Amino acid sequence: MMSTEKASVLICGAGLAGVSAAYFLSAREGLRDIVLVDERPPLSLTSDHSTECYRNWWPGPDAAMVDFINRSIDLLEELAGQSANVFHMNRRGYLYCSGDAKGLDNFIEQAQKVSQLGAGALRVHRGGAATAYRAAPPEGFAGQPDGADLLLDPALIEAHFPYLSKSIVAALHVRRAGWLSAQQLGTYFLNQARQNGVKVIEKRLIGVDLSGGKVERAHFQDGDSLRCESFVNAAGPFLAHVGQALGVELPVYNELHLKLAFQDSNEILDREAPLLIWSDPQILEWTDEEAEALGEDPHTRPLLELLPSGVHTRPEGSGGSRMALALWEYQTRLQEPVFPIFEDPLYPEVVVRGLARLIPGMHVYAERPPRPRLDGGYYTRTRENRPLIGRLPVEGAYVIGGLSGFGMMAACSAGELLAKTLAGAPLPGYAPAFSLERYRGPDYLKQFDQAGETGQL
Repeated sequence: MMSTEKASVLICGAGLAGVSAAYFLSAREGLRDIVLVDERPPLSLTSDHSTECYRNWWPGPDAAMVDFINRSIDLLEELAGQSANVFHMNRRGYLYCSGDAKGLDNFIEQAQKVSQLGAGALRVHRGGAATAYRAAPPEGFAGQPDGADLLLDPALIEAHFPYLSKSIVAALHVRRAGWLSAQQLGTYFLNQARQNGVKVIEKRLIGVDLSGGKVERAHFQDGDSLRCESFVNAAGPFLAHVGQALGVELPVYNELHLKLAFQDSNEILDREAPLLIWSDPQILEWTDEEAEALGEDPHTRPLLELLPSGVHTRPEGSGGSRMALALWEYQTRLQEPVFPIFEDPLYPEVVVRGLARLIPGMHVYAERPPRPRLDGGYYTRTRENRPLIGRLPVEGAYVIGGLSGFGMMAACSAGELLAKTLAGAPLPGYAPAFSLERYRGPDYLKQFDQAGETGQL
């Protein structure tokens, strides 16, 4: 039997989005009688299956995403200060690297555009004694520059990052960026929410009753039900399914993204490195025998073709850890969420070969692959890769989701925006950019098609 018969707010989904919403509703907006429901334990599905990184560097047709993520990082820094940095936030940055001399002008132009959207000043370093580039410290986040440093002198790049390819002609070090523990951040949200009266129940939602176009009661698989005044869809990969229970079609889909963790036993990756990203498309190097075998199978044949940019890696762990994380979405897999996830047996080798273009020392692992640990999750995203946060066209119903691969870095501002919307508080200027109402404009999506960039890695 339910320990409570009524909730002022029922949040469906206890991933990072759901626990953030619970925290901001209870601790910041002062709402009570909040219930968080999920068929699984909190934070156990996809919330920590990423590189756990954050950045304020977001291309786009307007400044909405930059403003949104800047606010989230403001809140992250505030919470880190209040909690003695319990979630281990650092500010090592993202280092986008390119070896494409012909595309250098475009690389610089794109950096200038993001800077102008509000991500911070772009400092260009062409070498010489006058350069003012400062490397990022491995720990902490205070007192660091924002914006980005664009390194255009190969000698300067080699001096600071000697393990990278000598073919690199430009390296963009985004400074308001780094990583943290998503699990610890989520646990902090959850603990604070519980202290403010939020109840957590482990049940599977099977339906929502509406009365006069308004949310009235939620039903669970075990036969229990719960009256609720407000219902928040924070169901992550199941966002669309829960939307259908409310009679609302949400314009989201799921992409499967894998993550590789491996032991860097040869100490190839600098343990104080930022997140390292290869920004150029590439064709992998295969032996004639390997290429012949790959070409015989239509599923592996694309591995012989030009593969997209974006392979990235970072060191994982502290102390004497030699673990490295690596991701590369070299093929897009759209599918309904299935758990456990599909594990591509070729993924580790393909990713390591891709990384070798950025970090030549990684070739050793292509020849003698380490024993990998493979996991991952689903990016639940909209076509233009912007979240859905706000009211739904059912009275008392709200959504917080479509957070794609940026759920951790956006968790604070997403939870805050949902809480302010539900509580009737004043909203930030970027709120309309993430409302479902945005799709009412007939030309809304054209601006993203013209920009041709979603910011997704």
